[in-house]
Parts: sequence; C-alpha cells; structure tokens
Amino acid sequence: MRTRSATVAALLAAGIALAPATALAAPTPTPSPGATTVTKAGTSFLSATPVAAGQPVRVGASTGEYLYWSFPASAGEIHEISATVSLAKNRSDGRSTWTVEVFDGLRRRQACTAGAQTPAADASATTVAIGCTLRRVRPWAEPWSADPLPGTYYVRLSVVDVPETDLGLPIDVDLLISTAGDAGTSPEDGRLAAPLVPPANAGTVLDAAPTAAPADQDDGGWNLDLTGWLPEAGSRWIWTTAGGMLAAVAGVVGFALTRRPATRRAPLPR
Repeated sequence: MRTRSATVAALLAAGIALAPATALAAPTPTPSPGATTVTKAGTSFLSATPVAAGQPVRVGASTGEYLYWSFPASAGEIHEISATVSLAKNRSDGRSTWTVEVFDGLRRRQACTAGAQTPAADASATTVAIGCTLRRVRPWAEPWSADPLPGTYYVRLSVVDVPETDLGLPIDVDLLISTAGDAGTSPEDGRLAAPLVPPANAGTVLDAAPTAAPADQDDGGWNLDLTGWLPEAGSRWIWTTAGGMLAAVAGVVGFALTRRPATRRAPLPR
C-alpha cells in the first residue's frame, strides 16, 4: 500500500512538472492553405513588401542587406514572426548574429515578449532561426505610451555582427507572420480614430511641359529685364563684396592713423 501511494505521488509530481512546459509550448506556425508565396523584400520602410498573415515568404538575398516587409494589424491580435536564414556554405569560421525588428506605423520599435530575436550562428551552423512574438494590439493608448496600436507594422531582418569576409555572400530567408487572438474583442473602453499608417502623398506627374505666360505688353523684343542678373539679398556674392569693401576701408583708416609724420633733417655740413 505504501509502495502504491509512493508511485501515485511520483506520477502526480511528474505530471505537475510537465504541465507548465506543455502549456507553454507553442505550436509551430504554418502557412495558410492556398496562400501565395512572396518572393521579394524591400530595402527600406518606403519600399517594404506587403505581406498578409499566414502568407509565406521566401527570398534570396546577400549577407549585410536590410530586408523589409509590412503587414496590417487590428486590435486584439497577437502577431508572431518566425524566420529561418539559410547561410552560405563557403562562409568563414566566424560567428554571425542576426536580428528581426518590428516597428509600428510611427516607426516606433516594438518589444518582443518571446522568441529568439537576436540569435547567434556558430561556424558550423547552416541555418539560424529567428523569432519574435509581439504584444497584443490595443484599440487605443495614451499618446506618451509606445503600446502597439492598429495600423501598418514593419518587419526588418538584418545581420548585426558578421565577419567582413562574409559580407555579400548569398543567403535564403524563409519568413512567416502568424496571427492569434480575435480582432475587435478587446474589452477596453476606447478605440483609435484612425489606424497608424504613415502618410504617403505622392506628387502628380505632368503630362506636358509647362508653357510660359504671355507678356503684359509688346516692347518689340527690347525689354531689358535685369532682375534675373542681380543676386538675391541673401546671396553670398553680396556679403563677399560688402566684406571686401569694409576690409579695404578699414585698411586705409588704420594706415592713416598709424602713419608717423616725416621729420625734417638738418643739412650736413660741407
């Protein structure tokens, strides 16, 4: 009886010890069925490639490049970014450190609550896994806080420490953004008026060259307009000329003040 009680206690203890680990183990993100694979990445915030949640990304790049993607986020969602970098086979024996960073629509860097955000690859490693789990997107926040809000988010993947001889070597990047949580189910009493999307006001393209405005009066072609030849009031040519004239006047005045009168000498005896 005592042996059976000890066995039951041991099993219960083992179950309690394994329960937290099982609860914390997150499922591996998988692409959405039928999602089209994205095969390119941007090189800046302005050229970031749009990606939807569950849409796989596979691009070829070079070591040392900055790769940018963007994705939309709604209130109540939790986003997880997972990336795998396949390293070049002919790289040196040095270690390399990679990182993934996430920014919101105001270019504010968002903190990661889980995942290997800045892992290091040994000399024998062929791949490096990078991950970042963001905080839950809030429907509203105070202006001074950096809480994640609905809008456009940016993912930047780069290498932060690598031997100089490895710069430019080819790499393959596999990236996936997964979403958890229900959008719009946050119990907070408030809502953002507009998503945090950076303004992009592009200029208009002119179809034809602008034509010159007609003259007010016909002077037979003898209108001498010298305003275009005169420098502006704040031009450096005016200041240079004025400075030269003041320097010349100061030199003349200084010479006149410091010049001594000539003394008359007595004639020499014969």
